[in-house]
Amino acid sequence: MTLSPGELARTGLRFDLDQPLPGAATVTLSRPERRNAQTPGMWRGLAAIGRSLPEQVRVVVIRGEGSSFSAGIDLRLLGGEAVPGSEPLPSPADPGFEDWIASCQEGFGWLRQPEIVSIAAVHGHAIGAGFQLALGCDLRVLADTAQLCMREPTLGLVPDLMGTKPLVDIVGLPRALEICLTGRILAAAEARELRLAELVVPADEMNGAVSDLAAAILTIGPATARATKELLAQAPGNTLAQQAAAERRIQTALQRARSSR
Repeated sequence: MTLSPGELARTGLRFDLDQPLPGAATVTLSRPERRNAQTPGMWRGLAAIGRSLPEQVRVVVIRGEGSSFSAGIDLRLLGGEAVPGSEPLPSPADPGFEDWIASCQEGFGWLRQPEIVSIAAVHGHAIGAGFQLALGCDLRVLADTAQLCMREPTLGLVPDLMGTKPLVDIVGLPRALEICLTGRILAAAEARELRLAELVVPADEMNGAVSDLAAAILTIGPATARATKELLAQAPGNTLAQQAAAERRIQTALQRARSSR
């Protein structure tokens, strides 16, 4: 399903092709009046973007409009209030509740597909679902004003938008437990120390830093970039011998494909 710009806007999203440069695209969370608080409608919009992403896009930048990246789920939904542009949350008693969560996760999962490199450009607050959206990206560039927080457990929820695995992979289980079960805020400097950010820059240098990073990635040939991402993604679950075998297999496939052209 492809959504028109108007339909995307109603979900609180904007999609700009060839931004910040050709070969890239930018997805902007555009509910600045709610600090880009997220809704099921927004998650469906993200999933629709992922399903219809143009083939020429190799870098995707995720950013937020206004003062924050994203303040997390729109808390009005948890109170049963109506939110424009989104349906209410389903009842957990609904037998399809897990399937509904899976449909929400679809809006985050495509950000790790091998054809693209995704970059979260985080400024201001990245709370709960906002933190998970940043974790869903391959790379994170933080403004020095950024504040990260996994708020879900303080609301009686678990993080369920595909943020738990990257969090544990990056910071380890003990630190992930501490971050989630205290609900404390991580400032940008600590996030960098914990390897939750590849870059931390002054807020007024964010656009330039993201553009430079995207430009550097785009200098690598598409097939090579995809193969490298696929190879690296296997490493955490592989033994040294398994990873060595993966290197041989992927290198052989890459070079044979190149020589056959």
